Amino acid sequence: METDVDAVIRTDAELIVEARRLPEQFAAVFDRHYGRIFAYAARRLGRDLAEDVASETFLVAFSRIGGYDTGRPDAAPWLYGIASNLIARHGRAESRRYRALARMAPDETVGAHDDAVAVRLDAVTERGRLAAALAKLSGGERDALLLVAWAGLSQLEVAAALDVAAGTVRSRLHRARQEMRTALGEGTL
Repeated sequence: METDVDAVIRTDAELIVEARRLPEQFAAVFDRHYGRIFAYAARRLGRDLAEDVASETFLVAFSRIGGYDTGRPDAAPWLYGIASNLIARHGRAESRRYRALARMAPDETVGAHDDAVAVRLDAVTERGRLAAALAKLSGGERDALLLVAWAGLSQLEVAAALDVAAGTVRSRLHRARQEMRTALGEGTL
């Protein structure tokens, strides 16, 4: 019988191969990655839709375990790719979220002399500008940028996640960063 320690030592690819025969093994992949996938979806769509997207990500992944490239020991890029595709279906919700965040004004009723409040107000202002800039990016540019910035994937992992060439990711990141610099000011990025 497998212990929790065995599951931690085994790669995602090994667990997925095993899950093809014993589906319950996929639970270890779910346990490893659900929190990160949920957090990524929540940042992009809000908590309301994130649970649905994260859950559906693992349903889709489980239905496709036969096609998983077992040469990739870490399933995170694959899962983020599935999540990004599902998020794209909610594109209007994501854009509305960014526009709403961009319109949020800092709470002016709080004492302006408190340094902690000033820092929070600056953060709210920057969040609004960031959200407005994100809303202007194309879906591909936004996916590439947020998979690097929020999911912590490398450019090669983003290419695998989105099933595009590494050069395409570099181009998308370059354009996204240029747009963000323009929107936020040169010193920001």
